[in-house]
Amino acid sequence: MVTDASLVKRALRAELRERRRTRTAAERESATAGFTRMLTQLVTENGARYISCYLSAVNEPNTRDFLNWARDEGIRILFPITRDDGLLDWTSGDGETETEGLFGMPEPVGEILGPMVINDVDLILIPAAAIDASGMRLGWGRGYFDRTLGSMEKSPPVYAIVFDDEVLEAVPHELHDQAVSGVVTPTRIITF
Repeated sequence: MVTDASLVKRALRAELRERRRTRTAAERESATAGFTRMLTQLVTENGARYISCYLSAVNEPNTRDFLNWARDEGIRILFPITRDDGLLDWTSGDGETETEGLFGMPEPVGEILGPMVINDVDLILIPAAAIDASGMRLGWGRGYFDRTLGSMEKSPPVYAIVFDDEVLEAVPHELHDQAVSGVVTPTRIITF
């Protein structure tokens, strides 16, 4: 069933995708340095030694420099692997090899650890299209992270990673959408 909220979400996602696609190389480079600085600060302040984070695609906030820092610091990293049934598996990856997962997103290659291992991490870092002032997350429409967060046994802090102009006053949401604990941008960390 198509709802008004789902139509508004679809239009907003299209606008945000286009905004990301048209960022300049200089804007991306500056944002990457900011994301790395802010994510490093978040992990350090939380004392997180086991985190979940995604491998960024070309137009997404770049997590790769941060992930290199985390690996160098001995922080264990868990990466999402998409499944056909709408759930996420997880892997630690081999640190070198990646493949194209469902929907063309980069995923590390490594032993598949199953959906429940996410319950063991100290901090979860997830992608988003936008976040609003109350912590509501607008994802990209496939529901993988909403299902995962909604079914977790424990609830470690969950931070979405977005560009500064993707922190909005309000985002459309539906009953199944999950809020996050905070948001990381290139210039700030906001905890809700």
